[in-house]
Amino acid sequence: MRRINLFVITLLVALPAGADIYQWRDAQGRVHYSDTPPAGENATTLRQAVAPAAGEQPGKDAATGTAAGSSAEAAKPKTLAERDLAFRQRRAEAAEAAAKAEQERQQSAERQRDCEQARNQLVALQSGQRLARFNRDGEREVLGDEGRADEIARTQKFVESACR
Repeated sequence: MRRINLFVITLLVALPAGADIYQWRDAQGRVHYSDTPPAGENATTLRQAVAPAAGEQPGKDAATGTAAGSSAEAAKPKTLAERDLAFRQRRAEAAEAAAKAEQERQQSAERQRDCEQARNQLVALQSGQRLARFNRDGEREVLGDEGRADEIARTQKFVESACR
């Protein structure tokens, strides 16, 4: 008898906290426990579903504060298909948020690389050493003082705007 009582207590503790618990006897006299009442049987409610959280009023939606529908559908627990759909939507939203975060991280890393290269180029331009570049014809031409000043101004403008 103790084992049965222990089993029943363990069963009651393990059931979901938000579900009603019903007890009834079948035609053979066996006691049954379930979270859904049997059809056509007189079931006793052992535990009611969890009451609304502190500060919430019964019949009101916690998120919006508006009155919930008083229809029987609003009181019914969600079906397996509805719960599955909600789970899939949450999982898709989480995957989308993770992809967006990864894209932002990559953009930030690329921006930092570009800034570092621009700063290094600015230091090289300001050092006074001879710099050359290739023109459209593929010929090498050395930057003069005027070209160096233009390039320094352009590089400083980029560093100031992009590297904050």
